[in-house]
Amino acid sequence: MVKLGVNVDHVATIRQARGTEYPSPVGAALACAEAGAHGITIHLREDRRHIQDKDVGLLKQALDIPLNLEMACSEDVIDLALQTVPEEVCLVPERRQERTTEGGLDVVAGGSRLADTIERLASVSICVSLFIEPNPRQIEAAREVGARVIELHTGRFCDAHGQEAADALRELQSGARLAHSAGLRVNAGHGIHLGNMEGILRVPHLETLNIGHSIVARAILVGMRGAVQEMLSACSRYQGGDVS
Repeated sequence: MVKLGVNVDHVATIRQARGTEYPSPVGAALACAEAGAHGITIHLREDRRHIQDKDVGLLKQALDIPLNLEMACSEDVIDLALQTVPEEVCLVPERRQERTTEGGLDVVAGGSRLADTIERLASVSICVSLFIEPNPRQIEAAREVGARVIELHTGRFCDAHGQEAADALRELQSGARLAHSAGLRVNAGHGIHLGNMEGILRVPHLETLNIGHSIVARAILVGMRGAVQEMLSACSRYQGGDVS
C-alpha cells in the first residue's frame, strides 16, 4: 500500500496568523500518527511564514514516525537540517511571492550545488529527495546528482480537467516508470485531495503521497484523526491500477 505523509504546515499557518502558541504543529502531527499516518512533512520556508525553526526540533523529538523536511537549497536551512537530522529532506524550489510551491526543482540547472547539498545531508544519514516535474531530463539529472528519491509534482494533474488532466496523468505515469527503471524511489505530492486520489493512484511505483492542505482543511470539519483516516481509507480503496 502507498504510504501517507501528512504535511502540517497549515496548522502553523493558523498559529502564525495571530502569533499565538496554538494550534500546535506537534499536537497535530501526533494526532496524525495516532490515526495511522506513516510520516510527517513540514516545509521550513526561508521567510518562515508558517513552520518555525523550533518546530523542526520539537517535531523530531516528539515523533516516532519519520519526519520529512522540505526546504530550499538555502545555507541556514541546510545547517538546521544537519543539526536536527530528520529522516528525510526534500529539496524544493522556493519564491518569496508564491502562495505555495508552484513547480518542480530545476535539477539540470542546479547541478553541482544540488550534488554538494545532497552529499552533505547524506553524510549524516539523511535520505534526500528532489521535488521535480515528471520530465525525463529532470529525472535523469536527479539520478546524476545523487538523489535516492524523487517526489513528482502532481499539481498540473490535480488542477486540470478533461484532456489536460489525462495528458498530465500520462506524464506522471511515464515519469514514474522512468525513475523506477533508473533506480530511484518515487513519491508524489501537491494538490492531492479525496476527489483526485483515484487518478493519482494510477501512477505506478509510488511509495509515499505527501498531502497537507486538503487534510488540514478537512480537519476543520471532522478533526485531524478523522481527516487522516479518510485519506488512508481512500488510499486503500483506490490502490493499484497502472494504466497506460
